[in-house]
Amino acid sequence: MRSVRFTFGGLLLFLLLLVGGAVIPRPLFAPVEASSASAEARRILVLSGPIHTDIAIPLDDATRAAFPFLAAAGVPVGHPAARWLIVGWGGRAFYLETPTWADLKPLPVLRALTVDRSVLHVDVAGEGLASQPGIAAFDIDEESLTKLIAFVAGSFALDTGAVAAIPGAGYGAYDRFFEAKGLFNILIGCNTWTAAALRTAGLRSGLWTPLPQSLAFSLRLYN
Repeated sequence: MRSVRFTFGGLLLFLLLLVGGAVIPRPLFAPVEASSASAEARRILVLSGPIHTDIAIPLDDATRAAFPFLAAAGVPVGHPAARWLIVGWGGRAFYLETPTWADLKPLPVLRALTVDRSVLHVDVAGEGLASQPGIAAFDIDEESLTKLIAFVAGSFALDTGAVAAIPGAGYGAYDRFFEAKGLFNILIGCNTWTAAALRTAGLRSGLWTPLPQSLAFSLRLYN
């Protein structure tokens, strides 16, 4: 009976942390926005799945210039139909070895539940991405987009001063994986990285959003 109470108490505490993490905003107070009638809105997208989120950034000359290593790695950022650069951060073992749920294995799950090295997954998409299910769109100004791109670019790990793709790692012909900065664990995972990236762009999120659902809820609540 004691173990049942302990388990129930642990689950209740976790649920309270999830709810509190979603409804307590970060930053706590909304920043005062400077009025700028001439500011051009730039749209970014947040892609949400059952356990993971990605960010889609408009793919233009400025974005290509910020990630000059992508084309050399085989990501078709210069393709005429490419309109979005999709980036996600996650645990190395789970991300690389689980392209679909059918590929789920115990060891990558164990690494995801403990501590693992991190990687970044990069892909491109066409104009129709914005109309697909599980997509949330946010309009930010040019300065905020520049900060978001800088955050993403700063998440790539450097090897002898350069960024290089992980050999043979990808779900298809054109997406690529790269070594990333930081360690992945159950408390600081892909969705908290997404939230941190969005905060650099001036968006508010929950204090702790480890699930796509809690992140999406907080983004709707405060933006």
